[in-house]
Amino acid sequence: MSELAPSAVARPPQERAAPGATRTEPVPAGAPRYTLGRGVIACAGVFAIIGVLALSSYNLGVMLLLGSFGSTAVMVFTFPELHFSQPRSVVGGHVICTGVGLAALALCGPSWWSLATATAASVAVMMLTRTLHPPAGSNPVIVFLAAPKWSFLLFPTLFGALTVVAVALLYHRATRRTYPVYWR
Repeated sequence: MSELAPSAVARPPQERAAPGATRTEPVPAGAPRYTLGRGVIACAGVFAIIGVLALSSYNLGVMLLLGSFGSTAVMVFTFPELHFSQPRSVVGGHVICTGVGLAALALCGPSWWSLATATAASVAVMMLTRTLHPPAGSNPVIVFLAAPKWSFLLFPTLFGALTVVAVALLYHRATRRTYPVYWR
């Protein structure tokens, strides 16, 4: 479960009604507070993932890094219990968003509207497939800026995302933390 400091999870959300609304929505209790131990574990995990990806890219001569993997590492190590951090979302989200970006670039060309359409469509497909991963939402932007070939879907996207999940599994096991919460 969550390793947030007690003050971050102890207070139940307060309910408030919007003016003229009959429905209530939860009011956040405030930004979560983290323990020093959780911070050290998260930072070491982020270091491990980015280090493995960078070192592997250098030694293998194959790019395994995407800018969005930095955000993925933060999510996987600071909030490993969230849906966004589960292997299905990490791998599926990155592959879907890169694939949609590549398809939009190939079919529509490099324009502002095709980039906006690709990004929005990526979010829709992630939602439909239950693979929502916010950092992957930047993959169509990366695709449009780099204009890569279709092989970009495998290297760095698929193999990089699989590496992130593999390192996260090993790291969380070594630190006796639960990850993943589920696979499907």
